[in-house]
Amino acid sequence: MSYFERFVRQFRARLLLVILLNNALILAGWYATDRVLKLTGWQEIAAIIAIPLLTLVLLPWVTSRALTRPTKFIWQAIMHVSPDTAADMPAPDPKQLRLGRELVTNLVNQLYQLTSVVQKMEHAGSEAAQDLHTNFVANHLPLPFIVLSHDDTIMYANEAAATYLSKPATDLAGQNVYTALDMSFTSTDTLHDWLDTTKDKAAAADHSWERVRIGLPGSNNSKQFDLAAHYNQGNPLGYETLLTLFDHTGTYGQDDQSLSFVALAVHELRTPLTLLRGYIEVFDEELGAGLDPELQRFMKQMDAAAGQLTAFVNNILNVAKVEDDQLSLQLHEEKWPEIIDAVVSDLQLRAGVRGISIKTEVASDLPTAGVDRYSIYELIANLLDNAIKYSKDKAVITVSSTLNKDGLIETSVRDSGVGIDGSILPYIFDKFYRSHQNRSQIGGTGLGLYLAKVIVEAHGGNIWVQSKPGEGSTFTFTIMPYGKLEDERKATGSQDITRHAHGWIKNHSMYRN
Repeated sequence: MSYFERFVRQFRARLLLVILLNNALILAGWYATDRVLKLTGWQEIAAIIAIPLLTLVLLPWVTSRALTRPTKFIWQAIMHVSPDTAADMPAPDPKQLRLGRELVTNLVNQLYQLTSVVQKMEHAGSEAAQDLHTNFVANHLPLPFIVLSHDDTIMYANEAAATYLSKPATDLAGQNVYTALDMSFTSTDTLHDWLDTTKDKAAAADHSWERVRIGLPGSNNSKQFDLAAHYNQGNPLGYETLLTLFDHTGTYGQDDQSLSFVALAVHELRTPLTLLRGYIEVFDEELGAGLDPELQRFMKQMDAAAGQLTAFVNNILNVAKVEDDQLSLQLHEEKWPEIIDAVVSDLQLRAGVRGISIKTEVASDLPTAGVDRYSIYELIANLLDNAIKYSKDKAVITVSSTLNKDGLIETSVRDSGVGIDGSILPYIFDKFYRSHQNRSQIGGTGLGLYLAKVIVEAHGGNIWVQSKPGEGSTFTFTIMPYGKLEDERKATGSQDITRHAHGWIKNHSMYRN
């Protein structure tokens, strides 16, 4: 029988004794009232009421001290080992107990043993912190491993991390992680932003990032890896954040090389493609009216195909510029309805080949927009091109623009096509991502939505999507009115408003431009 079960039996026996004593006192009081004192009338009624009430008050007051005495001893033991009250609280002596003596003795001894272990660990931890590079078990891990303090200072980096980063472990220790590691992320969800948010909202958390890039000292080369982080607030040894790096330089580097090669090859297509589109336009103007309907249809299909190929070439080249941080946007004051009409007019032919119509619903009171006309044209064209590709023949696509409650120009491209499964939605703005469900039926590079997101964010806006399979999709993005950008221009004293589309976001906000 365990100590706890024995304590329960003792407690049950004493509780039964209390109940019997209570009933006995009530019976004794009734007997004394009726047989001995022989009270009658209101005196008898008062006595019958007073005796049970008296027992209900006195008996719990007397017995509660005895029944809760084991709890008091455990409380004394805890307060005795507590750093704040150890000097003021003497150690309890469980031998004085009758109820639960074995259980309390065992628990108090266990508490003293745990306290002793913790003290030894803290002492050992303080010594280990002074010589962490030789005593820490993580030094034997094959993966790069870094430990941060509460202020994001590197407390420890194992040998694998030192080798991977081409820096001695002693040089890394004591540096701020954002200074020591020149990390770049593929989105604004950086380590710095995640830690800032997590420290305010959680005691412990985990997070991971893919395709993190880091530059190496004294070299133009870079490495790419996946990063995993564990945050534990208030760690007694100060090890608040743990970072583990998983190298994928070879795999991710092949993607970058492939994009560079494709961009180089695609660049050579621009000249012949421009000539091809020019000849198609001349033939359409000079011969279009005299051609029979079937040849006119062929001419339209050729023009639409050339336009689609042009969009493909532009996407590849612009993504390459984004990756190299070379895509610069010049924001000017533009009439938003004119931009919408221009894009829709240019894509009507491509849509018309499949019998698809594009309808616009643009509010008449929109303010002028602060945009780079070329890149914003490409953004809307990419969204419309996707809507055309994923819509059924003879469908209707709607482009709408309004001024939202935040004073931003909000534009949506809505189709009634195949829709997007909920499991895919979080990834559709990723570079090269294409749904496995329809990639074999519908062509594309997986770059259009990635580029759209980059362009929108460079303009200071946001982009999102709502979709259900079989019901179509609605892509919505926001753009700032020129009036707000004009205030920014006046505040900086600059004549131009220049933005850069970044493929890689620096880890700390102070490095962002």
